[in-house]
Amino acid sequence: MGKRAARRRSRPQQADTNVHELFDGDKSNWHPLNGQGDAPQNGQRDQSFRRHIRPKSENQAALMEAIDAFNLILALGPAGTGKTFIAVSKAVEALDNGEIGRIVLARPAVEAGENIGFLPGDVEAKMAPYLRPLYDALNDRLGAKRLRQYLSDGTIEIAPIGYMRGRTLNNAFVVIDEAQNCTYGQLKMLVTRLGWNSTMILTGDPDQTDLLPEMSGLSEMSDRLENVEDIACVKLADKDIVRHPLVASMLTVL
Repeated sequence: MGKRAARRRSRPQQADTNVHELFDGDKSNWHPLNGQGDAPQNGQRDQSFRRHIRPKSENQAALMEAIDAFNLILALGPAGTGKTFIAVSKAVEALDNGEIGRIVLARPAVEAGENIGFLPGDVEAKMAPYLRPLYDALNDRLGAKRLRQYLSDGTIEIAPIGYMRGRTLNNAFVVIDEAQNCTYGQLKMLVTRLGWNSTMILTGDPDQTDLLPEMSGLSEMSDRLENVEDIACVKLADKDIVRHPLVASMLTVL
């Protein structure tokens, strides 16, 4: 055993071609957040690691301020203006700060122009395709593990609009997404569910409804409530779109 070890030590060391340098160039200039050899500028980090969000336009800033100041908010605007993401982010922020005890998500079960038939599973499984945009925003703010935990213990509740009548939503942050697909009667029922220590935000685009003409109640609801004291109605425009620039260009002609 000793002779073998001595022979191995006496052999010339050969470089292993399967071993490569982890860093290229200057190792001291490497940073884990970008992998380009330079530290991120201006403190920019990946969106999934942000706890707080920053508005990208004046109207988005007005929406965030309204959520902090009012208990009932209507956020109207075209697609891609960040209505849903801001609403969900503020809901998560309120939950993390202990300001509310749960998040309630509701969205009308209306398909975008086609009927895919009956869906299998329980209520959450049936509503999952309609709530996918809300789940994506929650996943960005909470992470998949916390999201699953909150859904299982009821901290985040999926509330079908058809079962909301008669409820009082206390100590909750309520997000009603795609409100343009609700009738005036449904919206009247929803806004009157607001309870103590709760915030409710309705988001939607009155110009993109999947209901029959004149059935959507969002425009009428906003016209009636915008002059009511202690209710905020924030209207976003094409200049607030944060998706691809072509989205804003297309919406001006479509």
